[in-house]
Amino acid sequence: MDRFPLSRLAAVVTTVAYVTACSPTPPATVGATPRALEGLYDPVRDLGPLFPAVQLSEIFEDSKTFVDARPRVAPGDLVKRYLDARAVAGFNLRGFVDQNFDIPRPVGRDFRTDTTETMEQHIQSLWPVLTRSPDRVDERSSLIPLPNAYVVPGGRFREVYYWDSYFTMLGLVESGRTDLVRNMLDNFAYLIGTIGHIPNGNRTYYLGRSQPPFFAAMVGLYARAADTLQALRYLGALEAEHNFWMTGADLLKPGQAVKRVVMMPDGAVFNRYWDDLPGPRPESYRPDVEIGKTLPDSLRERFYRNVRATAESGWDFSSRWMRDTTDLRTLETTDLIPVDLNSLMYNAEHTIAAFHAFRKQQGDSAIAARFNRMAEARRRALLTISFDAASGFFYDVRWKTWDRVTNRPTLAAAAPLFFGLATPEQGRFVAAQLERLFLKPGGFVTTLIRTGQQWDAPNGWPPLEWMAIEGVRRYGRVDLADTARARWLAVNRRTYQATGRMMEKYDVIDLTRRAGGGEYATQDGFGWTNGVALVLSAQQKPRNSP
Repeated sequence: MDRFPLSRLAAVVTTVAYVTACSPTPPATVGATPRALEGLYDPVRDLGPLFPAVQLSEIFEDSKTFVDARPRVAPGDLVKRYLDARAVAGFNLRGFVDQNFDIPRPVGRDFRTDTTETMEQHIQSLWPVLTRSPDRVDERSSLIPLPNAYVVPGGRFREVYYWDSYFTMLGLVESGRTDLVRNMLDNFAYLIGTIGHIPNGNRTYYLGRSQPPFFAAMVGLYARAADTLQALRYLGALEAEHNFWMTGADLLKPGQAVKRVVMMPDGAVFNRYWDDLPGPRPESYRPDVEIGKTLPDSLRERFYRNVRATAESGWDFSSRWMRDTTDLRTLETTDLIPVDLNSLMYNAEHTIAAFHAFRKQQGDSAIAARFNRMAEARRRALLTISFDAASGFFYDVRWKTWDRVTNRPTLAAAAPLFFGLATPEQGRFVAAQLERLFLKPGGFVTTLIRTGQQWDAPNGWPPLEWMAIEGVRRYGRVDLADTARARWLAVNRRTYQATGRMMEKYDVIDLTRRAGGGEYATQDGFGWTNGVALVLSAQQKPRNSP
């Protein structure tokens, strides 16, 4: 296989149009297969009836295993082989799969921890393990090839993940690896330029959705670590990604929504999570189909859309998104205006404005003024609609009925503090509530509700810990930030000393237990945990210490 040329992916993934199966029947494609798809392997489309047969058979405990597996022969030939073989008495599907696919292994499975190393030394040792070299084109892989090196989270997560990467970059900067940060930014800018957005991860089955838009925060981090002039090279990509999230905004009327944009009755414009494809997720096919079967036909597509939108949020899954917090079928993600997503969009608009103001070329001042107005309008509207003065907290809002989801406070309320949207008074109120309700023995808990979903109590997650810690610090609560930091790092160290591993999430309430819940086992590796741990640990060092 040839080393990946940039022009080839542009020809391969400029447009994507497929619909995953909503039942155990062969997947359907919308219209004719676009020529742009011809060079990339899409297991949903290319494996025909073999795909649902395997995914619903429970051969693999994790549905993601099969979509990451590599066919050993051309998919078309493989489907013919399958159709012939299954007609023979005694056909064994697992044997067929083992014979015809290369099954992927977890990232870092063979890595052995040196127990004499400190946690920080261990993390430094993991960077090469979690780093992928520039990809080669492989027409039998669901991986979207990237032209530069990048860091993956680890475990089942064998590809780059969008919002994970910001928190991984924190540690890379702390490790002096701004070169690798730049490589990853170049990859993300490349994806924006070729497919129009940064997908959830660089797999063909992720193309219908993105993830929390941290690209502007990444560019800001790089500007501070390197210099603003070098970061200016990403200005075009920043604006193109903003256009993706705002697609359809100019067509909206009050009370309407399209894709990822909502216009409130008063004319305020916000963003929501969405996915362009209304079917079960290929990487979680069996659980989605099984739940979908329990719903009437009229509600099934809505469920699939909300499942996918929740995956775009990164919080998959949480009571935050469920009308009935005991029933995943009641996901209402597309009906919500998320406070953290709109804080991210404010930051993107503010960053674009600042870069145009810095560049000072013809027309830059007008563009900077326009994005500043956009950011300020979003800030004022968000503070008005999402802050509840009675409880002193920020909440998601149901855009159709304009009511705050005050019965489900979550750690997402830290986002307006982290990005500096909140007023000083709001910041003090939110910090007090975070201390009173969310601070636990191991750090900040994600929600106050136990549902068995992984983005609920008792779990704490590195990205949310970082935003909450730095958010309250920004609003003057240095004491609370230092306490939460000490508790979180203590859990990280204790788990590392006991297991030799860094985990993707931790139980912050019962420190004797490992975190759990959700669709898959807790993964180790782990990119964003490593990044947050390194930068928080560095904060604890006395000045002038080595």
